[in-house]
Amino acid sequence: MAITGRAVALVALGVIVVVLSPAPGLTFLVVNLLLGALIAVDLWLAGGVRACGFSRSGPTSARLGQPVTLALTVTNNGRRTMRARIRDGWVPSAGAMPRIHTVTVPAGERRFLETTLRPTRRGDRAPVRITVRSLGPLGLAGRQGRHQAPWRLRVLPPFTSRRHLPAALARLREVEGEVAIRGGGAGSEFDSLREYVVGDDVRTIDWRATARHHSSVVVRTFRPERDRRLICVLDSGRTSAGRIGDVPRLDHAMDAALLLAAVALRAGDRVGLTAHDSATRFSVPHSRDQGLLARMSEAMATLEPALVEADHQGMATAVLRAASRRALVVLFTDLVPAVIEEGLLPALPALTARHTVLVAALRDPRLDELAAGHGDIAQVYAAAAAEQTLLRRRELTELLRRRGAEVVDVPPAQYAALVTDTYLTMKARGRL
Repeated sequence: MAITGRAVALVALGVIVVVLSPAPGLTFLVVNLLLGALIAVDLWLAGGVRACGFSRSGPTSARLGQPVTLALTVTNNGRRTMRARIRDGWVPSAGAMPRIHTVTVPAGERRFLETTLRPTRRGDRAPVRITVRSLGPLGLAGRQGRHQAPWRLRVLPPFTSRRHLPAALARLREVEGEVAIRGGGAGSEFDSLREYVVGDDVRTIDWRATARHHSSVVVRTFRPERDRRLICVLDSGRTSAGRIGDVPRLDHAMDAALLLAAVALRAGDRVGLTAHDSATRFSVPHSRDQGLLARMSEAMATLEPALVEADHQGMATAVLRAASRRALVVLFTDLVPAVIEEGLLPALPALTARHTVLVAALRDPRLDELAAGHGDIAQVYAAAAAEQTLLRRRELTELLRRRGAEVVDVPPAQYAALVTDTYLTMKARGRL
């Protein structure tokens, strides 16, 4: 049973009546009997909460930052009209609104309530419970109970780098020679013959075909080899838990991996995904079908950084086991001296011997800001520390390149776009 504020107000009014009455004892008895009768009648007329049923419908997945509307169906299986306040409880990170619904459901009928979720974190979000308070027609008292309506909303990575996709695809068309004004396309696989246009490399002129045509100069076009292998490796160790702004490094890496995979699939290459820290968290097999991005997003949705050191030897073993043919291995990690020198460098020769390796590191833009500050003594010390850190990152970059790996080390604003652009450059040069 639940008592409302209206009943409390009547009790307060009864107290005033008792105080002002010339016969307080009799008035107290009458007021109590009257209030008790009203509450009992109201409670008896209230619709039952045990007989009502709940079910949900709506999307089961959504990208982070995307509002999702779910429908909650309320069915009154009782014999009386249910005038209810329904609290649809979700975990706080689901961002459910409104929290409380007011609805009237006649006996034998159903009503549909909408709850809009605005999740603030990746992963699976589920409702906690549904609390129903069914009030009587007087609004003095009611019946209260709890119900369950299971549901699961999987919140996927946001894929904010999607805005770079048109530019990346335009660059891909240039690499493949589909834009004639930019030349004949790079690569080693012969594609077709076409007429010469201003800007073409004269070394691509096919003199035999030109002699047959008489009236025009013909050039050979080439395109990068298709059906190459690409493996995105997410380092989900302790360094991936660090935040740049309000976003973990791991989430930036996921975003860059999605853009890279989208462009690679359009280029006709096969893409795989692995997440590894002290052990392999998941592995998405190589594929080039358009459902791969959805499978990657599903796999990454529940991945969280592990507060352990990454096992790069195990990571290299997992990559070598997953890819028997030569591939481009893109390792999303951070340029931390202890991690690189003690973990990655010993494991790197096994990877570079069979694959092309690209180390994609994310640099905190705060380092560049601190390095530029020279206002007072505190800023000078901060600038010196930041400059030392940047110098150490440059040394690690050169060390990795001498060991046969390509390195990208940029702030978040350029991260996804530059990783993808590096892939396209390597593809154009036939290095995959």
